[in-house]
Amino acid sequence: MEDGIRTPFRGAQILNTPHLNKSTAFTQEERDRLGLNGLLPSHVSTVEEQLKRCYQNFSRKRTPLGKYIFLNSLFNSNECLFYQFVSLYPSEMLPYIYTPTVGEAALQFSHIVTDHRGLYLSYPLEEKIEEMVQNLDQPQVDVIVVTDGERILGLGDLGIGGMAIPVGKLSLFTLFGGIHPDRTLPILLDVGTNKEELLQDELYLGWRHSRVIGADYDRFIDRFVKAIKKRYPKVLLQWEDFGKDHARLLLDRYRNQILSFNDDIQGTAAVSLAAILAGLKETKQKLTDQKIAILGAGSAGTGIADLIVQAMKAQGLSEEEARGRIYMVDRNGLIHFNTPKVNEAQRPYSQPHQHLMNWKAANFDHITMAEVIANAHPSILIGVSAQSGAFTKPCIEEMLRHTPRPIIFPLSNPTSKAEATPQELIEWTQGQAIIATGSPFMPVLYEGKTYKIAQCNNVYIFPGMGLGALAAEATQVTDGMFLQAAEMLASLSPALKDPTAALFPDIEQVKGLTQKIALAVAKKACEDRVSSVDPSTLETKINSLVWKPKYPRFL
Repeated sequence: MEDGIRTPFRGAQILNTPHLNKSTAFTQEERDRLGLNGLLPSHVSTVEEQLKRCYQNFSRKRTPLGKYIFLNSLFNSNECLFYQFVSLYPSEMLPYIYTPTVGEAALQFSHIVTDHRGLYLSYPLEEKIEEMVQNLDQPQVDVIVVTDGERILGLGDLGIGGMAIPVGKLSLFTLFGGIHPDRTLPILLDVGTNKEELLQDELYLGWRHSRVIGADYDRFIDRFVKAIKKRYPKVLLQWEDFGKDHARLLLDRYRNQILSFNDDIQGTAAVSLAAILAGLKETKQKLTDQKIAILGAGSAGTGIADLIVQAMKAQGLSEEEARGRIYMVDRNGLIHFNTPKVNEAQRPYSQPHQHLMNWKAANFDHITMAEVIANAHPSILIGVSAQSGAFTKPCIEEMLRHTPRPIIFPLSNPTSKAEATPQELIEWTQGQAIIATGSPFMPVLYEGKTYKIAQCNNVYIFPGMGLGALAAEATQVTDGMFLQAAEMLASLSPALKDPTAALFPDIEQVKGLTQKIALAVAKKACEDRVSSVDPSTLETKINSLVWKPKYPRFL
């Protein structure tokens, strides 16, 4: 927001408009001009005083959910102060703005929500989707995050509670990517819920109906996309937390129709690949020499595998060779030539018969993760299964027998769903494991050394991806753009200088690295011919898009 603005609003209207409200920081001259006398305490606060008061109130909240509610209330009353506040304490605030606390907020959404931000499109009002989108009072929107609430984190179907996810993601787009908050839009597609507990909850705010499926669902999504594209033709649409039956299908169907990407598939893949590349740089190994086991063959797992394959191909392997190095394990065991019901995303990673001929397994119809580790000897183990404790001590010790510095990523979140804790992994490997997690964990003290644990948080990728795509005025988000983002993030790893350091920079540095990723992504968009912007102007365009939270002066 620029200094020196005029507004037709007066009095309580201004105080109830989050992007205009300065609360007690309105000067006396502004109070006289805008009819605010009597509506505020007499003292004119400095920003520093307001921030101090915010921190005191935040600190008095004794539970994570209480802190989340406080921050959400501040967000919905004074937008600029909220972003100034969380910008001062990003590492402290991130767990309450997003994971892991956002999971609890989504679970309790209908019980704690007091202010509604964003757009709710409900299936019974399908015929009015275009009208509802046209009625929005936002003349320009740069970024939309949308979910249907079917697969929220590792918690499953939370129906309308899924709205907590787009709201949280977009706050991170602004905090770290500088996207103006008034040009973001969270959307919840309310197509029902199959969670009986929600359907029976008298306070549930969503449509009380089982989930719409099949052609009805497809038609609803298509109307939504067309309405958004008509109103905001240059918007970036981020698909978030859709179920496994829809996530990849929607990405593939619409990525050429509207500028869009799926953060669970592509964002998770990029940040995971960045962590792998950083770990391999630390140990001076080549990606093409690795074998990778992935526990969890849903959209996140297959997305990670797809980007690893692209990176291996860029380093000289054929696609067949790269896919043969990836072992995908789901609830029915290793996906292989005889696995029933393999979907299109999983099929490329179905291990052929000749690769398993010398394996030892109790039941070849269900080859367990432990048996994969014992037979394939993977050097990299990734968990996106939402199965707490799935990485057992015997599995990790077996892995260590075949690779001196195993790379192990328990990525499921929230914390309760992690496949193992960093403390366990450090102890089981005598400090040799290279670790990144999906949820935040404290540093691990082991035999006199402190090991910092990187959170493999998509926040390292998606704000830069969005900012770069917008600056380039891209028509499509390509796989190459995500690969470029991963390589840039890996090159900035602190572990390259200190083996006990985390694989990723501290959260306080994310804002700076986001702009580096954005520039790399934007240049790649030009290389991939999905942008016609002059590459020499990209850095200036990126800087022009970055909003800084600063109170305006009212004229």
